[in-house]
Amino acid sequence: MESSEEDDDFPSIEGITPQSKIDSFYQSHTEKGIREVCCELMDLKDAVENLCGNMQTKYFSFLRLSEELVEMEHELVELRKHISAQGILVQDLMSGVCHELEEWNHDNATIDDSQQDIEINESRSHLPSGIDSKNATFLDNIDVLLAEHRVEEAIQAIDAEERNCPELKGPGDDSETEEMSYRSAFLKRKSMLEEQLIGIAEQPLVSILEQKKALAGLILLGKGPLAHQLLLKSYGYRLRKSIGDFLSSCSVYPITFPVTLSRLVFSMISLTTKESGSIFGDNPVYTNRVVQWAEWEIENFVRLVKENAPSSETVSALGAASSCVQASLSYCSMLESQGLKLSKLLLVLLRPYIEEVLELNFRRARRIVLNTAESDEILLQSLRTPSPFSMFITSSNGALIDSGVNFMDIIEEILSQLTPLAVVHFGANVLTRISQLFDKYMDALIKSLPGPSDDDNFTEVKEILYFRAETDSEKLALLGIAFTILDELLPLAVAQVWSPKNESKEPSTESIAPNVMTAELKDWKRHLQHSFDKLRDHFCRQYVLCFIYSREGKTRLNAQIYLSGDGEDLYWGNDPLPSLPFQALFAKLQQLAIVAGDVLLGKEKIQKNLLARLTETVVMWLSDEQEFWDVFEDESVLLKPLGLQQLILDMHFTVEIARFAGYPSRHIHQIASAIIARAIRTFSARGIDPQSALPEDEWFVETAKSSINKLLLGTSGSDLSEIDEDHIVLPDEVVSDSDDTASSLSTLESTESFASASMGELDSPVYFTDPEG
Repeated sequence: MESSEEDDDFPSIEGITPQSKIDSFYQSHTEKGIREVCCELMDLKDAVENLCGNMQTKYFSFLRLSEELVEMEHELVELRKHISAQGILVQDLMSGVCHELEEWNHDNATIDDSQQDIEINESRSHLPSGIDSKNATFLDNIDVLLAEHRVEEAIQAIDAEERNCPELKGPGDDSETEEMSYRSAFLKRKSMLEEQLIGIAEQPLVSILEQKKALAGLILLGKGPLAHQLLLKSYGYRLRKSIGDFLSSCSVYPITFPVTLSRLVFSMISLTTKESGSIFGDNPVYTNRVVQWAEWEIENFVRLVKENAPSSETVSALGAASSCVQASLSYCSMLESQGLKLSKLLLVLLRPYIEEVLELNFRRARRIVLNTAESDEILLQSLRTPSPFSMFITSSNGALIDSGVNFMDIIEEILSQLTPLAVVHFGANVLTRISQLFDKYMDALIKSLPGPSDDDNFTEVKEILYFRAETDSEKLALLGIAFTILDELLPLAVAQVWSPKNESKEPSTESIAPNVMTAELKDWKRHLQHSFDKLRDHFCRQYVLCFIYSREGKTRLNAQIYLSGDGEDLYWGNDPLPSLPFQALFAKLQQLAIVAGDVLLGKEKIQKNLLARLTETVVMWLSDEQEFWDVFEDESVLLKPLGLQQLILDMHFTVEIARFAGYPSRHIHQIASAIIARAIRTFSARGIDPQSALPEDEWFVETAKSSINKLLLGTSGSDLSEIDEDHIVLPDEVVSDSDDTASSLSTLESTESFASASMGELDSPVYFTDPEG
């Protein structure tokens, strides 16, 4: 205890080990050593006990074995006695037989010695009775050749014997004649030779030369079908061995696997066909068997491609499948020179697999395009490079740009995996799926446009895009992105894959008529245009509905504007102008054209097409709105010639708007003419004579042109401030997109609006004819 206390009192002294630690250390090692010795002694004790037990067991076994040896000695003594007795009996029997033979020889001394020698030789040769010495010698020679495996000499001997004795090839009968006995023995040895030849041909490691000799021998022996079967079996075994060796190392190269596998399979088919022709000739029976064997190998090839290809929904699977089509069909075209036409069978077997890969890849594409949350990584990669939609970035939501980038990236990724032969045989399928994906994308863009829809024909889109176009700039950018994909990017991406130079590189595409591919592309482009037209028409419909209906749901463009008004005749008015809703329509279209000129810079085609469709939508709504026409047909409502004149002037004004802006449309002319004709019939039915009430058509045309001049120059003396707020009000978003846009017609000073149309264009008279048609 004292030592421990001292140790505690001086803990900082270094180099001195306390006695207590020394005692505990050595004491612990001593106890550990004693325990180890005890354990070793116990193990030694167990080993000694086991050894004693084993020695006792072996001692008992030795005693039992000694007793059995004694018994066996007694049995051996008895066996020797029995053998001695049997030997005595045999000696007696031999003595008796010899005595009998001597008596028999003495009694038959007249038998010729030569006859006895023949009988002895026959008995020794174990041959059937009745075979002469010549035939027996031949059979003995054949036996020797078979025993020594000298098959070539045996084949020659048998072939020569069959030529010398044609009856050996005959059917024979069951009668026991000399010829039939010899024939039976001959056929038996021939069968033995055939078995030896079959054994040589079936050996896995036999050389090609030895195999050919064996097959030629079977043919000489009349076993041609069997030899051909062995040939196909041998090359099938070699093919499976090559495939097995390749499969053990192909997991690292899953994309190149189909190409290498097709090379192995089709090269073996080609080699087999050549060998079959060189050995068996052009026999149709053997050729058909080669074709059947090749078809079976192709089925196995397609199965292996499916089992070892990458996952079907990955783009690498599409690349592997496309490369498989390219390589295998190229090999098939080479085999056609050897008389093997396997392309149709190959396409039938590959089509379900290719369609499955395409289906899963386009499902993945749809998820990427319609679900931006799952495509963030792709977006980051895409935005590193200049985007063809960069011109829309300043005027649109970033998610909208990303959706367009995603769409083109996934399409280009899929198209880049296609090979020329894959395009030739599965291009229509790819175009159809691109069209379906574009339809889904257009439906999603439609959903991103706000406002109520009165069209129930659109399919509900389960996947939604995480953006919404609110302003006119965003809506026009949305249309611009869709139009860029339709008009520029998609055709360019497809043309690079469908280019004629790629098709002409492959031998099998020479039979494909160029107009077939062109027809497919035309139908595809027509379908894309129709899908884009749905988006454009939806935008126009929503835009026009917001113009026609107020926020309270009241109709701004109604029949009341043609029932009220001062004066009885517009022709004699001092300053005839279109009605206020159509003046507002002119201003709204002009403002939208200014915004479109900024957002859709350089895309005049879509600008004019969009403004034309907007104008068409207005007159189409007016033509189909039955409530508008019911007011004129109501007997209680008083109609005036002024209302008919104003309605006709509005229609002429609408047509002149389209012509002045540079987008004249035959459809606008037709609808406006139909509205004018219907209005004249309706007013005539109410007692108003059109002949006296209406001026000449030229007056309406000139008045409409003059009205455009007045509205552009602001000389009409009236502005939008005079328009009743409850009757016609320009929506807020019309002026929200541009700070330079005026709020009334009187303040509009631009003479180059509507796609830079000039005032001089008003001088050329255009009535209800389409200059483009």
